[in-house]
Amino acid sequence: MDETQPRIGRAYALAMIALLGWGAWQGVAALGEPATRARIAETLTIDAFLGGRTAAAVNHAMAHGLPADPWLRAAGGVLRWGVFGSGGPAVRVGCDDWLFLTEELRPWPEAEAAMVARAAALGRIRATLAAEGVVLLVAVVPDKARIEAAQLCGAPRAAAAAARLDAWLGVLRAQGVPALSLLGPLSAVTPAYWRTDTHWNQPGAAAAAAAIADATAGLPLCRAEAFRTTAAAEAAEGPGDLLRLMSLDHVPDALRPAPDRQYPERTEAAGEAAGLLDETPPAEVVLVGSSYSVNANFHGRLQQALASSVASHAKAGGGFAGAAQAYFASAAWREAKPKLIVWEIPERVVGQPIGAEERDFLAGW
Repeated sequence: MDETQPRIGRAYALAMIALLGWGAWQGVAALGEPATRARIAETLTIDAFLGGRTAAAVNHAMAHGLPADPWLRAAGGVLRWGVFGSGGPAVRVGCDDWLFLTEELRPWPEAEAAMVARAAALGRIRATLAAEGVVLLVAVVPDKARIEAAQLCGAPRAAAAAARLDAWLGVLRAQGVPALSLLGPLSAVTPAYWRTDTHWNQPGAAAAAAAIADATAGLPLCRAEAFRTTAAAEAAEGPGDLLRLMSLDHVPDALRPAPDRQYPERTEAAGEAAGLLDETPPAEVVLVGSSYSVNANFHGRLQQALASSVASHAKAGGGFAGAAQAYFASAAWREAKPKLIVWEIPERVVGQPIGAEERDFLAGW
């Protein structure tokens, strides 16, 4: 009797048992995480169970909490990049390892209406601030895909995305909103953005800060503070958020686009430091904005360019209005009005759909 088939059958059965055991271990480990247990515990009621919230909590754990999930994602990212030259759904690949965020390249439904609504709210905000003696300057950050367009190398870019910056500046002007396009200053820097990150690099951030200082030169700010920027002696890996979106942030360099390198910068006051008990006057300038404002030492460079302290209320992931919403609801706004608010807004967010929280904020002005 030929024993080949029985041996193959037994090997297959053992492999399936091992695979099922591994899967069960992954599931148990995911459900055993403290955060997962807390999430599920909140749904351990009859109403939550019957309403599907318990199952949803378990599904979330299975989708996001498996111990092997980072390894599986990394393997998928390496396969997409190495075999197909693809960055996945969130990232488009240009030439020479240049990466771009898909959000910058795509059209959005009803983008024009979203831009008009946002610009109208900014017009109301500008008028309200002016009545308080506060100047508003909107600084518009062009898409990386616009500034570094030569590196797209065939990555598709929708016509609506190409026209978005001019359309946004047009609706701002129609509402009387003072707006500074950073297209010119950033176009003069080569490169102005990281290759593997969606944000400006340190030279780009410095150029943007200098342009804002020039645009506000006529305002009666103190401008009597000195700041000094220094760079680290050793280079470090750059931020690389696009590598993270490709699930390639923790794989060897040979298996991914080469990461950017940077000499991290730090800006400090160059004058005498205030004592612990000294009262520091409130900053004349407030910065609200997106992750651009918290990257590449932009805040420090802005202080240096203005020769004035800047209170940063920027918020990574804040989109169009997240930082402004938090600032205008804070004690910092209620207790001390600045002379100037710089509202940094990325081009890519202005045509995106307006969520309920943002809509409520904008309607409140």
